[in-house]
Amino acid sequence: MSNTQYTEDNIRSLDWKEHIRLRPGMYIGKLGDGSSADDGIYILLKEVLDNSIDEFVMGAGKSIEIRIKDKEVRVRDYGRGIPLGKVVDVVSKMNTGGKYDTRAFKKSVGLNGVGTKAVNALSSYFRVESVRDGQMKSAGFELGELIEDPAPEESTKRRGTKVIFSPDEAIFKNFKFRNEYVEKMLRNYVYLNPGLTIDFNGEKFFSENGLKDLLEDNMPAEDRLYSVIHLKGEDIEVALTHSKTQYSEEYHSFVNGQNTTQGGTHQAAFREALVKTIREFYGKNYDASDVRKSIVGAISIKVMEPVFESQTKTKLGSTDMGGSMPTVRTYVNDFIKTHLDNFLHKNQEVAEKIQRKIIQAERERKELSGIRKLAKERAKKASLHNKKLRDCRIHLTDSKSDRTLDTTLFITEGDSASGSITKSRDVNTQAVFSLKGKPLNCYGLTKKIVYENEEFNLLQAALNIEESLEDLRYNNIVIATDADVDGMHIRLLLITFFLQFFPELIKEGHLYILQTPLFRVRNKKKTIYCYSEQERIDAIEELKPKPEITRFKGLGEISPDEFRHFIGEDIRLDPVMLDKAMSVEEMLSFYMGKNTPDRQEFIINNLKVELDQVEVSA
Repeated sequence: MSNTQYTEDNIRSLDWKEHIRLRPGMYIGKLGDGSSADDGIYILLKEVLDNSIDEFVMGAGKSIEIRIKDKEVRVRDYGRGIPLGKVVDVVSKMNTGGKYDTRAFKKSVGLNGVGTKAVNALSSYFRVESVRDGQMKSAGFELGELIEDPAPEESTKRRGTKVIFSPDEAIFKNFKFRNEYVEKMLRNYVYLNPGLTIDFNGEKFFSENGLKDLLEDNMPAEDRLYSVIHLKGEDIEVALTHSKTQYSEEYHSFVNGQNTTQGGTHQAAFREALVKTIREFYGKNYDASDVRKSIVGAISIKVMEPVFESQTKTKLGSTDMGGSMPTVRTYVNDFIKTHLDNFLHKNQEVAEKIQRKIIQAERERKELSGIRKLAKERAKKASLHNKKLRDCRIHLTDSKSDRTLDTTLFITEGDSASGSITKSRDVNTQAVFSLKGKPLNCYGLTKKIVYENEEFNLLQAALNIEESLEDLRYNNIVIATDADVDGMHIRLLLITFFLQFFPELIKEGHLYILQTPLFRVRNKKKTIYCYSEQERIDAIEELKPKPEITRFKGLGEISPDEFRHFIGEDIRLDPVMLDKAMSVEEMLSFYMGKNTPDRQEFIINNLKVELDQVEVSA
């Protein structure tokens, strides 16, 4: 029995900022360095922006200005401004905010009075300014501690609120705001709020047609089976089409302006309602997977006092719309049933295209049924024998852990590399999938190859993405290959696989490349790992005279003890992102299709750049 004393001295009360800083994950999800769209620095920005968006929704202020420079963020709206006597309280007192008064904020994004308090506590510097009624009140904080609290003063500035903050580098290590992620967030805001203008570092974002614009901006016209169907109601908006080339379903879902990337009750109801309406319209009991195959859809609903399954609000848990409204499921089903059915009756050509797509999907499914059955049996057997996948405890225990956002699957090449990562990983959240040799170049091949090819079949089963991304088992999928020609080739083949069959996985920001050091530079006192030639030069300069230099040729050469540094909290990930200027088909055709003079020229030009860099470093 333990002799540890348990007395009043063991009981401790933390103030608001201490608790947020001690348990930041409770408030903003995972921390990260900005390489992932759901990293904490973007949640901080979102928490501030949500307040400005709510002002626009309430009819106050049609524009928002955002500036991000040198790790400092500035957000200025032209809403009503925070009541001057409460400026300090709303950013530093928990459970304080105007959104508790549902008369003022009936269908707000945030209702728990935590948002800006979390930003304040997790910022090395935080400043808020509010202008209203010809006066301005400001307050400044460091790590949540009030350091500036001047009295209100007269001002000729336009009314509204400005927030300035710098995320604390002690918590967000080596962080960097990636414009691609910020811009995607801002595009979603304007799609959901037609008429709102957001100015980000001089670039303006605006939408006239809401979710219709969202689908059209994210899908090239030549990939749409028919023009986007756009349906709007008082508290609901829906857009959908079918892709000509994409195999699985893709959904964009929102609640009160919040991008629910993990779906929830509204998205589940949307998927159910589509199948039910289609079946009734055609009078055929089509298989649900055939109806939904290749669908690209978006749904936005407004709910009274929504309940989310986490502070980061990525999954709706509410079953009711609020007030005297019906359940979310009933509301969405009734809306789709009425409006989609009406649309199909009025647009016979679109209805015929949809039916042909369903019949094609049914035929392909039946042709693949035998292969799929054998493939699933092989995947199950492989999983039982643990030959390819070394899973993480969250999945092995079937846990509903709140660390789901941290789950990572490393895709490695060879036994030595997978062995090093397996021994050094966090067994709770990190899993390892080991490739055997180089994957097949699957460009131009059909989905049949995924089931017939052992590597692809087992990888698909490990990720659980056969039907849709809704049940994706790992939030982060990391390609971990050697930094040599063969490693680069394997990366390219894997990216081709995902682009060919599961492009939405890349679109939603789940795929990364693991960066591992090229060099280790050390002396008796210090070891520095270098990820580039310039870092090697800087390290030699720092550790002179004549430190020991090791060139890592492959992941298998890095010991498990060292590997812990590279896949732990200091992990470096490069997100795989799509070039909006080129469609997926164009991209695959250029890089993975038949050799062309254009590609030859591209390779020669880029090879020359690489050789020039080598000569300079030599």
